Amino acid sequence: MKKIFSIIAIFSVLVLNAQTKYESAMQNGFAKLKETKGADDLQALGAYYERIAEAEKNQWLPYYYAARHYTIAAFMNTAADKDKAATKVVELIAKAEAIEPANAEIYCLKQQVAVMQLLVDPMSRWQTYGALASEAIAKAKQLDPSNPRPYLLEGQYLMNVPEAFGGGKSVAKKLFEKSLELFAGFKPLSAFHPNWGKEQAEQLLAACQ
Repeated sequence: MKKIFSIIAIFSVLVLNAQTKYESAMQNGFAKLKETKGADDLQALGAYYERIAEAEKNQWLPYYYAARHYTIAAFMNTAADKDKAATKVVELIAKAEAIEPANAEIYCLKQQVAVMQLLVDPMSRWQTYGALASEAIAKAKQLDPSNPRPYLLEGQYLMNVPEAFGGGKSVAKKLFEKSLELFAGFKPLSAFHPNWGKEQAEQLLAACQ
C-alpha cells in the first residue's frame, strides 16, 4: 500500500512540474509581448509560442498565440509575403482547433487571416476572403455571444469598407460600442486566455466620432 501511495505522490509531482513549466513559459511569453517594438519582435514571439505548442501538444493556447502574433507581424510588415504567412497561420489554427473545436477565439483568428489575404488584392479577392471573414465572425458570435472581440474585429474591418458596400464609420461605431459594452463584463477563463482588445476598441470608437 505504501508503494502505491509513493507512486501516486511521484506521479502528482511530475504532473505539477509539467504544469508549472508550461505556465512559466506562457508567462514569459506575455512578458516578452510587453517588450516588442515591431514586426520582427512579433515574428520572433510567434516562433516562441510555436515552440511551446510543439512541446505541449495538448494545449491550444500556444498555437493560438503563435498564429495571432504571426498574423499581426505580417500586417505590420508591408514587405511581408502575406499569402505565405497566411499558409503558416492556417496550419497553426487547424492544430489549435483540433484540440479546442468550436471556440470563438479561434474563429476570430480565422477572420483576421482572411482579412489579411483579402488585402493582398482587394479587388479580386473581396468576394472570396470577404465571405470567409464574415462567416468566421458570425460563427464566433454564435459560439460566444458575450465575447467582445468578434464585434471589435468586425467593426475594424467594416470601418474601412465603403458605405455603398455596407461599411463606413457609422456602422463600425455601433460595433465598437457593442464591443466595449461586452468588455465591461468580460472575464477571461484564465490568466492565459485571450484578454486583448479593449484599448483598441476605445481608440477605434474615438476615431469614429
